[in-house]
Amino acid sequence: MYNMEEKDLKISIAHLYPKLLNLYGDMGNIITLKKRCEWRGIKVEIEEIGVGDNIKEHDLYFIGGGQDKQQVDVAEELYKNKDFLQDERDKGAVFLGICGGYQLFGHYYQPFDADKLNGISLMDAYTVAGKKRFIGNVTVETDFLSPKTLVGFENHSGLTYLQGDTKPLGKIVVGNGNNGTDKSEGARYKNVFGTYLHGSLLPKNPHFADYLIELALEKRYGEKIALSKLDDSIEYMTHTSLTGKAY
Repeated sequence: MYNMEEKDLKISIAHLYPKLLNLYGDMGNIITLKKRCEWRGIKVEIEEIGVGDNIKEHDLYFIGGGQDKQQVDVAEELYKNKDFLQDERDKGAVFLGICGGYQLFGHYYQPFDADKLNGISLMDAYTVAGKKRFIGNVTVETDFLSPKTLVGFENHSGLTYLQGDTKPLGKIVVGNGNNGTDKSEGARYKNVFGTYLHGSLLPKNPHFADYLIELALEKRYGEKIALSKLDDSIEYMTHTSLTGKAY
């Protein structure tokens, strides 16, 4: 366990293409990570990456969701950085992708009436367009968080299927999740996480936000670092009020 005081720690976050992919309050995930670090005295460096920008090394990479047109533009940009981002994954960097961003973490997204969008294969998964749109509240049960539940809101027609060593983020309790059939939601491989949960995700799931921060600190310092506790009574009131809420 690392002995540095939290005020001596820092993490760097890359916010990938926020002007193109930021539906349904996804910016709230960045705000949550930033504030939960600052409340502990941990320094946070956030770099917004736009179209045409070079991506440099960071501890945590975040990408939100967007509509198909924006997803096309982002897919092209991400693919240019595929080798670098895969290398970052293998070095232990943390990735969180929401909805459209999550889909591009896989091998590809195949729309109904358009060309296949190449993903960057950070995880062994693929997405195809479905005929039905999934819109509503979601409760997920995980096997690696405490409390175990994640809550959020899905709004997607893409059907995502996981393969190989890529595992679900959790099991659907309420909602449709990845594809509406196999009861899986999201995906995780190494320190790469993807999910369809908007709303935004992390303010209502502070335990997951802290989990990501701890992984990012471990990536930077090479050791596990336990975060100090915050007063999350309001956050967990919100979380609990949404747990199991009807779809």
